[in-house]
Amino acid sequence: MQRYFVQETFNQTKELTVSGESARHISKVMRMEVGDEVIVVVDGVAYICEIVSISDSVVVKQIGKTIASPEMPIKVDIACGLPKGDKLEFIAQKGTELGMSRLIPFKAERSIVKWDDKKEAKKTERLQKIAQEAAEQSHRTIVPDIESPLTFKQLMSKLGNYDAVFIADEEDAKKENRSRFADKLKKVYDNKSKSILLIFGPEGGISRTEADSLINSGAETMSLGPRILRAETAPLYALSAISYEFE
Repeated sequence: MQRYFVQETFNQTKELTVSGESARHISKVMRMEVGDEVIVVVDGVAYICEIVSISDSVVVKQIGKTIASPEMPIKVDIACGLPKGDKLEFIAQKGTELGMSRLIPFKAERSIVKWDDKKEAKKTERLQKIAQEAAEQSHRTIVPDIESPLTFKQLMSKLGNYDAVFIADEEDAKKENRSRFADKLKKVYDNKSKSILLIFGPEGGISRTEADSLINSGAETMSLGPRILRAETAPLYALSAISYEFE
């Protein structure tokens, strides 16, 4: 059953008007008709609805059924140093499928790519659209927020908003007696933490200066195994490990 995230709310008769791109998708792409059922997600709740009327907009009505939320029991945000090419789009899409709550790009010391400020809003809007499409496809009940790129200083200021902060540090992976991410996640679970921030560098990883600043501010390193992962692979590995541990 097709799923749509909407900003509108239900009226007293439990009807809601779907407009814009979602309405066009219902009528023109899916070619749905009055009486067909769709899933409408409002404020994190997925309602099964019946189509009441179709014109430029689409009116739907609740039929009294909702779908259980598939969201992770812990909020996981991903901060990525700006990578090259379309890697951030890949992270936005696959990270959404794997349960990410927010994507925070930042201008890392080793980031080669430089976003043009004039195009920043357009690129962020595209990433948000990718996240929404991925959320619909994977039957999420929230669409991850995609932030505009931050400076490293701005990223540092966010650390206090989380119960736990981990950084992917290549130097940790190279150690013979490296720390196990699974062990650290068990501590997070035992402490009943509600939010985690995972920080990843761009190609070339986090610089020593950045790593030291994060660690001195309370972040912990996480080893994702003995192999060095690509910038777009590491966040997905970590999200999978968290899903395994918590779900």
